[in-house]
Amino acid sequence: MSLGKKDIAKNITTKTHLSYEISSQFINSFLKFIITNINNHDIKISNFGVFNMHVSPKRIGRNPKTKKEYTIPKKNKPSFKASNRIKSIIN
Repeated sequence: MSLGKKDIAKNITTKTHLSYEISSQFINSFLKFIITNINNHDIKISNFGVFNMHVSPKRIGRNPKTKKEYTIPKKNKPSFKASNRIKSIIN
């Protein structure tokens, strides 16, 4: 089972007694903030974790059937590392 933005907004609505629209706007604003700022620097949320950008270097890939080599360009990949507190709660 996975949780989507709608499920999270409904959960916030029931726990905080805010309207669904406000909860949905909060989630969208939070995600927009992370997306726009993750390229500039790491985003650390205390007792939760760190969002950062990982740069995957340029490398050579091979087609397993034909053994033909090709270049895979470098990519920026968003990543998240959970805090020790979150890890201890989960485990």
